[in-house]
Amino acid sequence: MDCKLRAKNCGGCPMLSTEYAEQLKKKESTVRALLGKYGPVAPIRGMETPYHYRNKVISTFAPAAGGKLTSGIYAARTHKVLPVESCLLQDEVLDKVMLAVRAAANACRYQPFNEDKGTGLLRHCLLRRGVATGQVMVVLVTAQPVLPGAKNFVKALLAEAEKRGVPVTTVVQNYNPRRTSVVLGEDEKVLYGKGFILDTLCGKTYALSPRSFYQVNPVQTAVLYGLAVDAAHLTGKEVVLDAYCGIGTIGLTASDKARQVVGVEVNRDAVRDAIGNAKHNGVKNAHFFAADATAWIREAADAGQKADVVFMDPPREGSTPAFLESVARMAPKRIVYVSCNPETMARDLALLTQKGYRAEGFTPVDMFPHSAHCEVVGSLVRIK
Repeated sequence: MDCKLRAKNCGGCPMLSTEYAEQLKKKESTVRALLGKYGPVAPIRGMETPYHYRNKVISTFAPAAGGKLTSGIYAARTHKVLPVESCLLQDEVLDKVMLAVRAAANACRYQPFNEDKGTGLLRHCLLRRGVATGQVMVVLVTAQPVLPGAKNFVKALLAEAEKRGVPVTTVVQNYNPRRTSVVLGEDEKVLYGKGFILDTLCGKTYALSPRSFYQVNPVQTAVLYGLAVDAAHLTGKEVVLDAYCGIGTIGLTASDKARQVVGVEVNRDAVRDAIGNAKHNGVKNAHFFAADATAWIREAADAGQKADVVFMDPPREGSTPAFLESVARMAPKRIVYVSCNPETMARDLALLTQKGYRAEGFTPVDMFPHSAHCEVVGSLVRIK
């Protein structure tokens, strides 16, 4: 399958022209080369239908003919916006919602933000869809604090969405005045609905706000978290540490099989979401703390605190030596490492294996078909 945007230097699907089976083979081979010396690498878990999997879309507004605006993504290595009508990776409902947003914005005569001149109103649109619930969030990112005719925009958007047969559950205005590539600003105003949507994953329900971190491929996320919880071998007696916990998805997935879950995350918004998600799901054995994971675990290890199992899901740059050394001092029986970057995972494994842990094995998971990225679940056990 091919896409006309590739000829325009889109860059979003660098492996699209490669047969999917061959993509999986290459990714598995890469993981095996990086991690195979530490333990066995299982066959990669791919998707049955590797298209339209992204439940989150970020679109940038740009000028169009006749004084109107369009929206799309930046061409590779440029700040030129390629208009997008549909995308092979994006949820097809969100494609239609974005067209409705564009039509409503044009009906309200909104102008796109001009980075060079600092003029205009609309910067980006962020869309989220709860695939299990069907709920859709629209976040309009503006360069000005006031959205003129906000009620008219919402009315037009709902009408355009209905015309296309797609839902809009909530609409949020996000104000971002900064000259930055960061999409969202700090200030938000709910224009319609509750300002969040719900989704269900691995038997738990999550409230997703505009800035919530939530995996973009729900099918493969269920596979990833299922592998992680299975690798922990929980019996219901364990104290579990969920490091870099985000909105608590891994820890809450494991909570039914653990005695206690403690989550640590530096992003305060995410921690607030995690606490709310625990309450919403009636989970009483999970507690979440807003703190830098390295600083928190160092203090916990210094205080003699212990954990039976540690889940760690660090960012692309991986963990830190201080974090890994502190984990080793806490002496959990098992460490389950969920990685979005096998290269930094290999670097961290070199230290963990020096600190008394042996890798039992690794399973690659293809979270992002048609890209070069691959996630890995690794299980390590303490050598007595």
